[in-house]
Amino acid sequence: MRPRLNYAKSEPGPYDAMEALDQYLQQCELEAALLHLVRLRASQINGCAYCIDMHWKDLRVLGETEQRLYSLDAWRESPYYSERERAALNWTEGVTLITDRHVPDELFAAVRPHFSETELADLTLAIATINAWNRLSVAARLVPGSYTPALVGAETHR
Repeated sequence: MRPRLNYAKSEPGPYDAMEALDQYLQQCELEAALLHLVRLRASQINGCAYCIDMHWKDLRVLGETEQRLYSLDAWRESPYYSERERAALNWTEGVTLITDRHVPDELFAAVRPHFSETELADLTLAIATINAWNRLSVAARLVPGSYTPALVGAETHR
């Protein structure tokens, strides 16, 4: 596969705007591992190989186990995720697949007990942001494999 676009080279504005969202999310109260788990799940749904590679590596740096990572696409049938993570993953799928059924009230009712209103707003922004990154990356045909995670404790988002 050959890349089609190099946003940073042709026009850095889109990346700058997306990075501003990521900077906000880096400061939010949600756990870094949960944010990356949500990003990885949305990237799986969207078929973004570059972002799957990125967030898999980021999660490994944060200490995530291979078992939880390779079971992520079957999280409903896997016992490896907390109730909070399950709620976040369910919300991620609902927001990512918005054209399928919008985001039903039942889904909101299921996620709400696990997150404060602020956390839910930030979680929803994180999902919207990774969906935008996925679309930018897929459209540009970014080639996976070249991403190197930052040091433990440092944040990377896309």
